[in-house]
Amino acid sequence: MVTALTWRRRALLGAAGLGISGAAAELAHRLGPPEFRVLPSPSSVAVAAVQLAADAEFAMHVSATLAACGLGLHAAMIMAVPAGLLLGALPGTERAVRPVIEFLRAIPSLVLIPLAWALLGDPSAAKTALIAYSCSWPLLITTLYGILETDPLAKDTLRAYGFSPLQVLIRVSLPSTAPHIATGFRLAIAVALIVSISVEVISGSSPGIGTYIVAAHSIGQPERALAATLAAGLLGLAATALCTAAEHRLFAWYRHTAGASR
Repeated sequence: MVTALTWRRRALLGAAGLGISGAAAELAHRLGPPEFRVLPSPSSVAVAAVQLAADAEFAMHVSATLAACGLGLHAAMIMAVPAGLLLGALPGTERAVRPVIEFLRAIPSLVLIPLAWALLGDPSAAKTALIAYSCSWPLLITTLYGILETDPLAKDTLRAYGFSPLQVLIRVSLPSTAPHIATGFRLAIAVALIVSISVEVISGSSPGIGTYIVAAHSIGQPERALAATLAAGLLGLAATALCTAAEHRLFAWYRHTAGASR
């Protein structure tokens, strides 16, 4: 009951803060200097946001962005999680490839757009590939750190009882690493949305929220563009909140264990 009340109180405080900020922005737009009126008023953006909820075209663009994010995240999971487990199990190999990993993850994904187009041809495929590339790094790093933090005593105990390396991995390493993988997935969701919408804004040739934003600007509807931008932020916020709730439910044992160890 305390948790539910706390959640409701935080939600009410957040809604109140949003309302106060919106009212202040509206007053500043109406009463402030003309420079403040370059952008649409917050009220017009709010009206456009309500209209977007019933806009079939916008729903199609949202579906395209979410589909690309889903495919990219799925591909990143398939590539990054096994790679992280393998590198964690082979410390010598991990130390050898660590400089390569740090170099590649430092390359901004957006500068790879021309290369992805040249290699894949299809803009939608290039977008999905860039999402997979960008999301692989948080998944790889969190998986690697998770398996490195696995309790060595638990692994040694199973080995002493004759368990094979694969059985030790399944029974000890994977359960211990799962909360870290979940954290990496939660971080990768935001990365996927950022990369997908950025590629859509730059290319404008594949369906998505970014393409809708550019089109709204080009036909003189900046309030719709800003409303779509806010919708993208809400999508990311909702996805992160769902992942956080799932982590709390699935890995409550990990939070208790980590708290006890401290």
